[in-house]
Amino acid sequence: MPELARVRAEIDNVYRKDSRKIFATLIRLLGDFDRAEEALADAFRAAVEKWPTEGIPQNPASWLVSAGRFKSIDKQRREKRFDHLEDRPDVSEALADESARPDLLPELLEDDRLRLVFTCCHPAIAPDAQVALTLREVCGLTTEEIAAAFLTPAPTMAQRIVRAKGKIRDANIPYQVPSREELPQRLDSVLRCVYLVFNEGYSASRGDSATRADLSSEAIRLGRLVLELLPEPEVRGLLALMLLHESRREARATADGELILLDDQDRQLWNRELIAEGSALVRAALTTRSVGPYALQAAIAALHAEAPTPADTDWSEIIGFYDILMRLTPSPIIALNRTVAVAQLHGPALALEHLDGLLADGALDNYQLAHAARADFLRRLDRHAEARDAYTRAIALTAQGPARRFLEKRLAALPDR
Repeated sequence: MPELARVRAEIDNVYRKDSRKIFATLIRLLGDFDRAEEALADAFRAAVEKWPTEGIPQNPASWLVSAGRFKSIDKQRREKRFDHLEDRPDVSEALADESARPDLLPELLEDDRLRLVFTCCHPAIAPDAQVALTLREVCGLTTEEIAAAFLTPAPTMAQRIVRAKGKIRDANIPYQVPSREELPQRLDSVLRCVYLVFNEGYSASRGDSATRADLSSEAIRLGRLVLELLPEPEVRGLLALMLLHESRREARATADGELILLDDQDRQLWNRELIAEGSALVRAALTTRSVGPYALQAAIAALHAEAPTPADTDWSEIIGFYDILMRLTPSPIIALNRTVAVAQLHGPALALEHLDGLLADGALDNYQLAHAARADFLRRLDRHAEARDAYTRAIALTAQGPARRFLEKRLAALPDR
């Protein structure tokens, strides 16, 4: 590979791997989301200009933090807009110490990511906006990806994110991890954020890849950090749930990226270390008196992970856990997942009856997985014309390439009209 192409490839790799960590640190140093975003772009632009001739630095992320910070400082000096920075000790210190060594920054990158999570999840921000802002600013998801996760129109989501950033600025919300006394009230939103990040990594909402390993590994890392801060049952439950799902990653797609359903996966490829760790966390969470939805979902995932074959799956116990979940936190998606378990235990006819009742309420009308499940039930019942319509609807709602191709193959395999 030519040298220039190699350097550009490395810059692209650093952007994919570290840009959100760099962004989080720039927020701490500059005190503003928009300035940090601009500084991030300036830093990578400087890398494109300088690295081909000066060489790739030993610690690219630290170099980019320093470059972005100094470029923002220079820009603000030119614009003479420093009054608002003088009251922020962390920023004033950064401005005074322009000789700060880049090699002192790496450990701060990790701490700043967690600070940013809790800032985005401050109770002064509306719950839905907390999650959306975290997914956008901590993980770099696009507004469209976040909207897909929320089943919300993209313009609505964009407005929600803008309002949340404005709230942080106007209320002068501190950029810090809260005290231990404040952690419990902030935990629910943080866990929801982390889980949505993981879901986007485990099953990407759009694009040509079924998964995004960078997001799922980031969510697991965040889950571990939160567990260190607050070892509560639901934190254990969420980490267990993510580990148990992640254990199946290698078996979920073919070598060329096509989807493999759970029953067809090679269970020898499942990561037994992750299953053991996740199962142990499930057991620890379930022995407490405050069992929550993440621990219950993790218990379901453990039943799947520990079954040697699909036939050994205890669907009756899985339905029992879903029943508890529905009493604790009723939602149409949990109800949909329960219908899939009902189909496995009692057959597709009863499951279809339940699913049609859910769809009649309208909450799942634009949810691709609901129509894909309905299509599968109808296919198994040999109701091919209706199955064709359901597959067509599911395909129209699917933005992820592998999932769309899977559904198209199922549609094509139906008998002719």
